Amino acid sequence: MSRDLRGCAILDREGSLLAASAEAEGWELTAPAFLIAADAAAGEAVTQVHVGTEDGETFAVRHRGFAIVAASERFALASLMFCDLRAVLRDLVNAPAMAGVAADGAGPRESAG
Repeated sequence: MSRDLRGCAILDREGSLLAASAEAEGWELTAPAFLIAADAAAGEAVTQVHVGTEDGETFAVRHRGFAIVAASERFALASLMFCDLRAVLRDLVNAPAMAGVAADGAGPRESAG
């Protein structure tokens, strides 16, 4: 991950916190709220969002039912942050422990045979 990263959180399809780099309580409320606000502004579910202020920047990426929201220093390279965040979610989705989880959030798949 970029050295500009301050912290991040990973959410499941329902917006529940799966992991966070710092105190879960703060991320548990703000990460889903950030995605809800981005969706409302776009009028649809966004796949990525970037908001910058004088104090820092926030990024979010969704992939196959998971989302990651990250806060960074002010002048983080957006392309690098998005690349890193997508890589983290791809690794998560492709992890052996996730092999039985359907992309549609339906839970473990039955194995044929």
